[in-house]
Amino acid sequence: MKLQGRITLQLLFVLLFAYGCATVAPPESEEIRTSALGEDTLPQAWKGGEAVSTEIRNGWLATFDDPQLDALVAEALANNPDLKIAVSRLERAAAYVGVASAALYPQVGVKGSGSLKLGADLNSGLNGIILGVSWELDLWGRVRYERDAALESLAATQSDFIWARHSLAAAAANSWFLATETLLQKRAASEMVADAEGLLELAKTRARIGAGDQRDVVSAEASISAYQDNLLKLTLAHENALRALEVLLGRYPGADIEPRTDLPAFPGLIPAGIPVNVLERRPDLFASERRVAEAFNRIGEAKAARLPRISLTASGGAASSELLEMSEDFSNPFASLGAGLMAPIFLGGQLKAQVEIRTIEQQMAIDEYASLALRALFEVENSLAAETNLGLREEILKMNVAQNERALHLEKVAFRVGTSDMRRVLGQQLALNVARMGSIHVQSSRLTQRVNLYLALGGNFEVIEEE
Repeated sequence: MKLQGRITLQLLFVLLFAYGCATVAPPESEEIRTSALGEDTLPQAWKGGEAVSTEIRNGWLATFDDPQLDALVAEALANNPDLKIAVSRLERAAAYVGVASAALYPQVGVKGSGSLKLGADLNSGLNGIILGVSWELDLWGRVRYERDAALESLAATQSDFIWARHSLAAAAANSWFLATETLLQKRAASEMVADAEGLLELAKTRARIGAGDQRDVVSAEASISAYQDNLLKLTLAHENALRALEVLLGRYPGADIEPRTDLPAFPGLIPAGIPVNVLERRPDLFASERRVAEAFNRIGEAKAARLPRISLTASGGAASSELLEMSEDFSNPFASLGAGLMAPIFLGGQLKAQVEIRTIEQQMAIDEYASLALRALFEVENSLAAETNLGLREEILKMNVAQNERALHLEKVAFRVGTSDMRRVLGQQLALNVARMGSIHVQSSRLTQRVNLYLALGGNFEVIEEE
């Protein structure tokens, strides 16, 4: 018995030494990028528009200097239902890590039995308790690969959650700007209806005194109908913008929020870094990297599943029975120690197919990373180009508004001195309102594109303290 014990201990030592063999680490981020995008794919500067080539900064929400917007984003982060779903996904991924990690530890169980004598023939029942321990020695890393895959899945889900928060903040900001834009457009449309009604009254007066005819009256009435229709469309658009914002906030969509009465000032140039910075910063891309790593560990797990499994078992306890008491070599309490081996021999190619499936899944994860990376770069270049274009258009439309304001002033002067009439004054007023509506839309679009650019670059809307 002593020799057998020494041999068992020696075997256990060898197995524990083998158990400490490390698993193969998954590819690093740079290796994944190279595998997905190839060498020398990324330029050293953006091509879509003007940007500051310094490190991307956090805290973009504060650049709009709008405390009400800050409060709305905070409310959305606290109450948005979709974000709560993302939290549940994160908690579930953490629980899966616990399940996968549990297999690394010994499994302990207890079994008890007892009997009640009801007659002379039932006097040999077993009474006692047995403690059993089993432990699979992870010689080839199968269990560790499974745990590491679960950890990578958790890291990916954490990044998905961070990306969901960034996207929610951006959506709330854009909805807020749209609500203000539609309010301003609605006000301009109301002024246009009033101006058109003034033109109609003038047309009727001119027709009555013989200075005009019924064609002018009908034409003015048609203009009013068109402007009224536009006002109704803008009213609905404004209410829909408010409802969309309220849904993001987790509120009932009743269009009850009071929007701003003007658009915030546009921030200055944005620090956009270089293209590779985006791939390093964006949480959704980091999540995609971790899914490549998860797939790599799944391959290791599938390969290790083709190798033998060795388990140690131990049990001990105390039992009593009239039959056991008749055995001379039975001692109480008792204990036992053993080991078991199970090796797959023939499973119809199932294990080989699992390795092939996991390998394909890893390539799919790399291809998905490549697709997402190119889409991220596309979003940045598009936003930079749009911001540049909108900036130029805003200057042109501001000039157009100023020109129409000057023209309206001159028409009013001419009307006062008798060289013009009210119809020309009101017509110029309509032209001015059209120019103002175009300018409002471009200003709002520029703010929206700035938010989209911040999001595309991977900038955090919160201020992160540097360590």
